[in-house]
Amino acid sequence: MRTWLRHHQYAFLVALRRLKVQPFSSLSNLLVIALTLAVPVLGASILLAAQPVVREIPTSPEMTVFMKQSSTLEQAQAFSQAVGKEFQTELANIRLVSKEQALKQLQSNPSWTEALGALPSNPLPHAIVLTLHETPDLVMRADTLAKTLQGRQDVDSVLLDSEWVQRLAAILSFIRIGLWILMAGVGVVVIATVFNTVRLQALNQREEIAVARLVGATEAFVRRPFLYMGALTGLLASALACGLALLALTPLNNALSSLAQSYGVQLTLKLPEFSLLLTAAMLVAILGALAARWSVTRSTQY
Repeated sequence: MRTWLRHHQYAFLVALRRLKVQPFSSLSNLLVIALTLAVPVLGASILLAAQPVVREIPTSPEMTVFMKQSSTLEQAQAFSQAVGKEFQTELANIRLVSKEQALKQLQSNPSWTEALGALPSNPLPHAIVLTLHETPDLVMRADTLAKTLQGRQDVDSVLLDSEWVQRLAAILSFIRIGLWILMAGVGVVVIATVFNTVRLQALNQREEIAVARLVGATEAFVRRPFLYMGALTGLLASALACGLALLALTPLNNALSSLAQSYGVQLTLKLPEFSLLLTAAMLVAILGALAARWSVTRSTQY
C-alpha cells in the first residue's frame, strides 16, 4: 500500500513539475479550456435564474371572455355555468370576474385611480376567465374554443393572452438542448487540447520513457504522470472557468436588472450550486485523464 501511494505521489509531483517547466504553454492550454467551459457555466446560470420565474407563470393558456356591456351579472353567471358544462372536458378551471371586482382591482393601482374617478359609470364588462387542460395540441384547441365563444350572442370579445408563455417554454427547452450540445462540444475541445499537450510531452520524453521501460518500469508507471497531468489540466481549467464566469456575471446582472424591472420580475444571475460545479470539474478532470491515457499510449508505442 505504501509503495502504491508513493508511486502516485511521485506521479503527481512529476505532473506538477511538467506543468511548471513550460508555464506559458500550460497557461495557454488552461485558458483555451477555461474559456470553452465558461460558456456552458454561464448558460446554466441563465437557465437556473429563469426557471423560478417561468414556474410562476401559468403555462396553460388563459382565455378571457368579455361579456357585452349590457349583460347583467345573472346573465354572466348563467353563461359561465353553461360554458362550464358544455366544455367540461376542455377546461381545467373557470372563474367569473364581475365588473365591480374588475373595477376594484384597477382602482387599487394608483396609476388608474384618477382616470377611473373621472368616468361617470363603470365602463368595464363582466368577464369569464377560462383555463384549459394542458395537451400537445393545446394552442390549436384554445384557438378553436376562442372562435366558438366569439360567436355567442352575449359575448363581446375573447382574449387569448398566453401564447407567449408557450413560446417562452419552447425557447427555454431549445436553450436547454443547445446547452447539452454545447457541453458535448466542450468535451471534444477538452479531449483535443489535453491529447495534443500530452502528445508533445510524451514525444519530448520518448527517450526517457524508453530507458525507464528497459530498467523494468511498468506501463502503468510510465503513463501515470501523464494521467495526473491531464486530470490537473482539467481541474485547474474548471476552477479558472468558474472564476471567469463569476467575473462575467457582474456586467451581465447590471444589464439584466433594468430589463427584468421593466417586466416587474426579480432576476439575478448566479453560479450553479457548488456541488454541481464540483461534479462538473471532476468530470472534466476524468475526461482529461482519459484523453491523456489515449494520447500517451499512442505516442509512446515502438
